[in-house]
Amino acid sequence: MSFVDSGLIIRSNAAIPLCKIKSKKDMENKFNIPQLLLRWALGITFLTPVFDRLGILGAPGTGNIEWGNWENFINYTSTLMPIFSRSVTNIMGGIATVSELLIGICLIVGFKTRYAALGASLITLTFIVFMTLSVGIQKPINYGVFTASAAGFLLSFMPNYNWSLDKLLKTTKD
Repeated sequence: MSFVDSGLIIRSNAAIPLCKIKSKKDMENKFNIPQLLLRWALGITFLTPVFDRLGILGAPGTGNIEWGNWENFINYTSTLMPIFSRSVTNIMGGIATVSELLIGICLIVGFKTRYAALGASLITLTFIVFMTLSVGIQKPINYGVFTASAAGFLLSFMPNYNWSLDKLLKTTKD
């Protein structure tokens, strides 16, 4: 017997049920807007650092700019991966940047959402490992990397992705 078959009640406190889930269809309907918001939030979380390291958001040292250019990003990445040479770090930074860009776009438009969400979880888990080993556990906590990793993992298990290209493509196939 699954938890949806048992009439799961999600409560904010003991007295007021937020929603009662009696079937898989109920679960799909109850999570339409939350999964959309989670997709968008996680997608934006992946795109803004890419725009930062490419200098799109502003120059180094201005506003809330972390890097402001590729060189500063690679310098920081080198501190996270001191065992690798500068050229290897540059390649890995490029791979991470392209991956983050694709993951962010796919999550926002809802294309291959399950894979993008799982990719988001895995890439942020990789960041957690490297950040923890090089600068300590507090940095990934402060930057919300654990939250992003868990959010990607959670999103990858959603039963469907309404308001997405996935849903549109599935509908046109049927």
